[in-house]
Amino acid sequence: MLSYRHAFHAGNHADVLKHLVLFLVLRYFNSKDKPYWYIDTHAGAGLYSLLDEKSQKTSEYRDGIQRIKSAGKPLCEPLEAFLQHLQHILPSDDYYAGSPYIAFHTAQNGTKHRLFELHSSDFPLLQQSISSKHLIAEQINGFDGLISLLPVPCRRAVVLIDPAYETNSDYKQVQTTLQKALKRFATGCYLIWYPQLNKIDSKSLPEKLCKMASRYLHSTLTVKRPSSDGLGMMGSGMVVINPPYQLHNELQIALPQLTELLAQDSSANYKIDILAS
Repeated sequence: MLSYRHAFHAGNHADVLKHLVLFLVLRYFNSKDKPYWYIDTHAGAGLYSLLDEKSQKTSEYRDGIQRIKSAGKPLCEPLEAFLQHLQHILPSDDYYAGSPYIAFHTAQNGTKHRLFELHSSDFPLLQQSISSKHLIAEQINGFDGLISLLPVPCRRAVVLIDPAYETNSDYKQVQTTLQKALKRFATGCYLIWYPQLNKIDSKSLPEKLCKMASRYLHSTLTVKRPSSDGLGMMGSGMVVINPPYQLHNELQIALPQLTELLAQDSSANYKIDILAS
């Protein structure tokens, strides 16, 4: 069993980017009076206490969601809507939501949720944090679980793929899984998160993913320059296959302010690359 526990990293700068994009995509899907599925390949525990010893050990949320809460200036509409939604759905200000929790409390009534989490400690926590007749959580490999569901019956789905990238094999598995998924269900909206690391696999992944799609949006948020020893995450990126049409404009509004708020040194920057067929 791999050792990764997201509780150590909940609410950090990477979570903010990932969950902002997820929220904006789901907001668009909710604007259409049509059913859809939400599929999460690596769901985690669902809900995280920022007072928990794991979170307090790293305090990564202080350079993430806490900076958004303490901005001290008006937020642009996408960021303000995201923050207001978090504050509405969370039990208190001492918690942060994982992707399945955000999706469950953002999606329209009747949306079917399919969640996968392999970790033996996080899976029971996931079951405790979210429960509904429209939700099924399974303790299996999320890559395999996703493929087994496609294509979804209603022909509309938002799929989040965000492994820990704890091993190099995760990078290859993401590519293989997306390729299989697109063959089975080419019109799905796929959100793939990845860390910005000083390693070849991390740098080459987004280009390989984008080449598989006729329509994509690739956004990055870099918060600091690489460390002198080459270790650690300096930012993260999101590749969205078949993105909603308005996502590009929303991120053009949100990412400049997000970069300003989350910058840890003068090298902080954002990028948005889009291909629309």
